[in-house]
Amino acid sequence: MRVMRIKPLAAGVLLAAFLGLTGLLTGCDDSSAASGEETSARTATAAPQVGNSSAMADTPDLPPKPEYVVNVKVETVVPVRMQDMLILPGETEALDDIKLAAERAGVVEWVGVTEGQMVKEGQQVVRINLSALQAALDRARANLKLAEEQLRRRRDLYARKVLSREELEQAENEQTVAQANLREAEVNLNYGITSSPVSGVVNKVYVDPGEYVGEGATVADIVNVSTLRVNFNVPEADVRFLAEGQKAEVRVDTYPGKAWIGTIDFVAWKADTATRTFQVRLVVDNREGKIRPGMIARASFVRRALADAVTAPLFCVQDKGGERIVFVEKDGVAQARTVELGVIEDDRVQVLKGLVPGDRLIIVGHTEVEDGTKVNVR
Repeated sequence: MRVMRIKPLAAGVLLAAFLGLTGLLTGCDDSSAASGEETSARTATAAPQVGNSSAMADTPDLPPKPEYVVNVKVETVVPVRMQDMLILPGETEALDDIKLAAERAGVVEWVGVTEGQMVKEGQQVVRINLSALQAALDRARANLKLAEEQLRRRRDLYARKVLSREELEQAENEQTVAQANLREAEVNLNYGITSSPVSGVVNKVYVDPGEYVGEGATVADIVNVSTLRVNFNVPEADVRFLAEGQKAEVRVDTYPGKAWIGTIDFVAWKADTATRTFQVRLVVDNREGKIRPGMIARASFVRRALADAVTAPLFCVQDKGGERIVFVEKDGVAQARTVELGVIEDDRVQVLKGLVPGDRLIIVGHTEVEDGTKVNVR
């Protein structure tokens, strides 16, 4: 086993390093202690200044908070006349809308109208196979003329007692048969002439000359647009307010701003089983021809008139928690009122409860106030 020997020089170096480290640690402890004493002294010196009453007295007072006031405009509640209106959509139709049909089969010989043309009552529209019918009519007229002449001669002979009573009666019978044949020929000729039963406008022509048509075939459509009907379906709860002869305002979307006055000429006595509504028909004067059949119209029916109704603008009514609320001004303060609403007319609504005549209703600024808010009426 070998024993290591430390040289004297190395041992001296190690001893010197150990002594230097020990001194360094001792110095740090002394500095920390000194710092602690110095900090305590500073704290003791500053502590009495915290409770200095003269320093607190020098702090300035804060200004008071300004009061919240809302500028509003008000409207004095005054009873007015109001109408309970029922507005319903309806469809227009021509007062007379006729499909002309051929009364006998045959070839079309003549068409006397065009689409869009105005026709008068009794005016001829179409003629069908008139040549043979005219010949039959001429023959019937000739036969009647002959029968009448024979009857005249036989009456003279009977008066002179040359002819028997039986022969005279036979002549009278022949004249009657000839008259009947003439009427039949005239009717057959008229069957070949299709005429308009009303005055109106030709909406459509279905046949051309030379075309064969069967009996009952449609040859033309005639509509009378000078007077129109408007049909409405009225709920059963409202039909009791309507009666024949009652007036109503009619408007058509095609002509905004223009209105016509119609008259009720029919109120159904039986409800439609599917919709539970009653048909009500208005008649409207349309001599200008602006309204066309098939347009959608809206009529305003008056259910009842209210003489002294308390009303408010619709925009003033607010919904708060399911309640209808308006605000009134009293002594410079906004007050909330719970209201019960009724009839609506244009932009106003009837107030059944919650407002009385003389109340100052807030109409501008009502959305910025609450119950008890101070207001400034402008």
